[in-house]
Amino acid sequence: MNKIIERINKERVKNFCVDLIFLTLACVIGAFAVTAVMIPNGLTTGGLTGIVRILQYFINVDFSILYYGGAVILLIFIWITMGLKEARKILMLSILYPTVLFVFERFPLSLLEEKDMILAAVFCGVFFGICSGIVFWRGYAFCGTDAVAKVLKKKLFPNMAIGQILLALDATIIIGAAFIYGRNIALYALITQVIFTKTVDFILFGLETKIVQLEIITSCTDEVTEYIIKDLERGVSSSFVTGAYTNSEYKKLITLCSPRESFLIKKFIAQRDKNAFVAVIHVNSVWGKGKGFNQIDEN
Repeated sequence: MNKIIERINKERVKNFCVDLIFLTLACVIGAFAVTAVMIPNGLTTGGLTGIVRILQYFINVDFSILYYGGAVILLIFIWITMGLKEARKILMLSILYPTVLFVFERFPLSLLEEKDMILAAVFCGVFFGICSGIVFWRGYAFCGTDAVAKVLKKKLFPNMAIGQILLALDATIIIGAAFIYGRNIALYALITQVIFTKTVDFILFGLETKIVQLEIITSCTDEVTEYIIKDLERGVSSSFVTGAYTNSEYKKLITLCSPRESFLIKKFIAQRDKNAFVAVIHVNSVWGKGKGFNQIDEN
């Protein structure tokens, strides 16, 4: 028993170290986008980054310091409203990302040889998308408007999709930036947001759709079902299937989710059942009541 526990602990340490390497890489890319592209060209974007850019207009403080302060406030907000379990998901990046930003701000970095707003907006979207795509791929999340959107959905707007709430929050931030930095900067921010979204989708799932279907066969069906329903707030269907080779009966779980959530489910299962079978099916469109789905009566 002690050997099994020791092996599990070693595996967890190994996974954590791998996660830390990828998360550090993501933070480096994100910090480079902020310090070498966005700020030198006077641009902004949505999310917590956009809020900090607005605050910078009024407060002459380094971006990393303001970002760290905002991340701490949001972390406490998530802890109070959603509990410690949700706060843990964003704790690491709430510390790591501002730290990397602080280091990068110590150097005079600039990607473009001369000021070019369009190129800067495009590269900001690409770099931010790669950064967030890596983070989502490893099953983590930034302390930003996506966390706030999750709280608003649970507490105030249960019938709205998180994507819709997130879009409204980011739009509000960008509109606010328009009053401070001008309409043109806000329009460039929209370009950045579109490219950011497409890049994240590409990093997570290539050129495929935003909804995937998972078919899961595992020895820990109850744990997986509870995780999908309670943590991801997705629906799960189940049916019994028989393996033709072994003639054994298995319980198969079926769920529809986003590419990012599929990686979270994969990570959850991998930590509990390395012999599990997970099939990913790309779905062109889904109509029906549920998070992120189009209503069946919509045009």
